[in-house]
Amino acid sequence: MLSTRPQDLADLLTTTIVGQRDVLEALLLASIAGGHLLLEGPPGLAKTLACRALAAGIGGVFKRIQFTPDLLPSDVVGTRIFDQRTGEFSVSLGPLFANIVLADEINRAPAKVQSALLEAMQEHQVTIGPQTYALPTPFLVMATMNPLDADGTYALPQAQMDRFLMKIIVDYPTPNEEMLILERFSGGEAPLPLGTTTIDDLSHWQQEARAVHLDSTLMRYIVALVTATRSVHPYIERGASPRATLALAALARAKALLDGRAYVVPDDIRSLAASVLRHRIALSYRAAADGVSTESCVEEVIARVPVP
Repeated sequence: MLSTRPQDLADLLTTTIVGQRDVLEALLLASIAGGHLLLEGPPGLAKTLACRALAAGIGGVFKRIQFTPDLLPSDVVGTRIFDQRTGEFSVSLGPLFANIVLADEINRAPAKVQSALLEAMQEHQVTIGPQTYALPTPFLVMATMNPLDADGTYALPQAQMDRFLMKIIVDYPTPNEEMLILERFSGGEAPLPLGTTTIDDLSHWQQEARAVHLDSTLMRYIVALVTATRSVHPYIERGASPRATLALAALARAKALLDGRAYVVPDDIRSLAASVLRHRIALSYRAAADGVSTESCVEEVIARVPVP
């Protein structure tokens, strides 16, 4: 019997991160569900610190990649180096070979880098020259986007957006939370958590989550939520793919495990639906002309599907 539970890791992370409950829960749920996470929010909201804290909490390897317009695929996955003395190539592995990878400002890199990252996110492997190399397990990409500055950015391919299990909107802390941040960390850097959770614990949680009971009624509810994005809508041009259905089911099971239950309840699904759907739908030009946001469309779709 393992001594640690997902809630133990959640409590440990709160010793480093003040507030940002949605971000911390999303990190845990994505880790348990075995998927990737996209965070959108202004700089300075502890996105990097949260990622480092998770890696420290599970004893994993953390790497940060700053995405820039001149970034090359080899800067991310690694490269082959020719040794003139031996006449052979050696391989230098890139920063993707880590358990937790922070892709900072992911939309600032060109298409070739995004393609290399896409293989890693989907296949959990990278290709360097003629060889393919498996990435560590677990492998979680936590990517950030800055909504305040669109200069010098590239639109992420829809195929890549679809690979992210969920997208979280990161907001500013409340005045009370910001006061606590000032009191706790004004004297220096925030200490990283040193807990008893291990990579093996996380692997066990992932197996437990897959065994969480999901009733057929709730399965139909998940399908109804996703297919509702594909119905005729004045502002939605393209709805979510079946990958959203699988993602919502996996996250609902992870949410139940985090809450200490062996079964999924409707609130698990409803509370996670927006984070699964918001980056998987494409709005029409009419939505832009009328000033309609993605969030309002997603909320409307979720609201019109009856909860079982």
